[in-house]
Amino acid sequence: MKYIIGFFTVIGLALLAFLLYLYSEIRFEINQIVDYNPKLTTQFFDKDGQLVANIFQKEHRIYVKYEDIPPKVIEALIAIEDTQFFEHNGVNTDAILRAIIKDIKARKLVEGASTLTQQLIKNMLLTREKKFTRKLKEVLLALRLETILSKEEILERYLNQVYFGHGYYGIRTASLGYFKKELFELNLKEIAILVGLPRAPSFYSPTKNLKFALVRANQVVNRLKTLGWINDREHMEAISYVPAVYDETLTLNKAPYVIDYALNVLSNDIPDVKYGGYKINLTIDLKAQEIARKSLQYGYDNIKKREEYFKKTEALPEEEYVDHTATLNGGLITIENKTGKILTLLGGVNYKESNFNRVIQSKRQPGSAIKPFLYQTALNLGYSPATNLIDISRTYSYTKDDEEKKWQPKNYEENYKGLITLREALLHSRNLATINLVNDIGIDIAHKNLRAFGFEDVPMDLSITLGSLSISPFELSRAYTMFSNNGIQVQPYIVSSIVNKNNQTIVFQPQENYIQPPEQAYLITSILHDTVQRGTGKLAKVKGLDIAGKTGTTNSNVDAWFCGYTPTLQTVIWYGNDDNKPMRKSETGGRSAGTVFGHFYRQYLQIHPEIKRNFEIPEGVHKSVINGKTEYFTDTSKLPELKIEKDLGSTREF
Repeated sequence: MKYIIGFFTVIGLALLAFLLYLYSEIRFEINQIVDYNPKLTTQFFDKDGQLVANIFQKEHRIYVKYEDIPPKVIEALIAIEDTQFFEHNGVNTDAILRAIIKDIKARKLVEGASTLTQQLIKNMLLTREKKFTRKLKEVLLALRLETILSKEEILERYLNQVYFGHGYYGIRTASLGYFKKELFELNLKEIAILVGLPRAPSFYSPTKNLKFALVRANQVVNRLKTLGWINDREHMEAISYVPAVYDETLTLNKAPYVIDYALNVLSNDIPDVKYGGYKINLTIDLKAQEIARKSLQYGYDNIKKREEYFKKTEALPEEEYVDHTATLNGGLITIENKTGKILTLLGGVNYKESNFNRVIQSKRQPGSAIKPFLYQTALNLGYSPATNLIDISRTYSYTKDDEEKKWQPKNYEENYKGLITLREALLHSRNLATINLVNDIGIDIAHKNLRAFGFEDVPMDLSITLGSLSISPFELSRAYTMFSNNGIQVQPYIVSSIVNKNNQTIVFQPQENYIQPPEQAYLITSILHDTVQRGTGKLAKVKGLDIAGKTGTTNSNVDAWFCGYTPTLQTVIWYGNDDNKPMRKSETGGRSAGTVFGHFYRQYLQIHPEIKRNFEIPEGVHKSVINGKTEYFTDTSKLPELKIEKDLGSTREF
């Protein structure tokens, strides 16, 4: 007897030592569950709370806290997976004994009898191979885990960790993905589908095998009925119900150019932006973004149609034909005048074909779109809209590479007016009048003021009058806010607030830069309003809406711009070839981009009829009749006194 006792003691000690050895190998791994910190999906929302995109690394997971999980979800889960979950200590002894008997009869591991606690451990820490040592590790860790975490904490980790098929990790992710519902909105059948998935998520995925998913869900419903946790009516309703299931992409990215830019803006300050579980509220208006997309496509299609028309009419041999739209693309950005909030952002016509963001990354010459800034400089120096400018041709000599050259600029219309008022020169975009104006005020003064207005890399020569510098549509949009926002320049921005996983919020505010008094800025607005009414921007006109805008067309029609604004919004549109090849001479800023501006705002008014329609005239702006026409002036930009026929005083009406 002594030897038998000794034998079993040795066996027991050996078994204990073996168990301790196993536990020592894995005991620190349990911290991964205790200090649960999974990678979470960051979600982007538009200004109205509509989901714009889900961004994640490897695992798409939207976290849900235990207190936000409906009791019916918990009941359904433990009913089908671990009925005695709230009674056992991490291991269900009865179930293990039954499983051991089956395993012995089969002479291999055929049944696991894992509790939810064990399943969580297996999912996060251990392999899925069916070995006795792996099972022992699982049991040891389960017993230990239940001494550290509460049952509720274990369930919260389980329901956020496990895979639910279709790329969804965590039950809330699956609920939003499969049914487009939050957990509290689910009915019993939808809950049953979800809790039945972890056993074989790929097989039971309702987007792949809805029939088998429903069979598995009915097993869950029947189990609930057997346990007496639902009544006959609930049982019958759930069995007969077939839910609508959505088969969509994981990112659901509705505005890829927007998301790319937002991520680029945030990545330096928030390194874990793609997996930190942030809720990022954007300034974007998704409805307006869709209108902008269609408008940009509309302009693109029209340019292509005109190219096709010329191709047919020219009837050139194929080898002689030059496609002027071979690499055609465009960009569009809309912001709020007063805040700089970006409402729409399209860096190209088709993101799938090119993800290069032309609004942010592309540097192009603005052409005549630069002129309002030069004319503003003149106005601030005492010129007025009625000041006469000289619209005649001049020849300029210069030296380049030790070679003397001549430059003889022309007006687009190839004619001369002699004398022309500053207003008429700008609204008709007269090149020669502008060059002579800059000559009069001094290139150094014009250069200095362009720098003050936010332009960079400005050349110190007369080419600035024709917009020879390079600038992105984004930067040009920022510059134009000095007009649309009455003298205060604002920085366009796209993120309005960020909420982290701990529900802490950061709110972003507009960044303002005072440039000039509002009455001075308004003088340009009044001229640019005329530009749309009867000048180069006529094709941008929208009935019932005040619009101020400027076209821009660079040499050889390489770039076509329209920069315009209403009393509340500002939009900059650009078209051109990505390889900088010229478009056809017909593709001007007014025709190519101006028509798109009008198309966009006509559609925008349908979804936002409440927007302000008319410009307000700031205090300090006066108007008089001069040479039979009403003209605006300020104390800085006074009208020529001898020509004033009638002083109408200050006014508040446009």
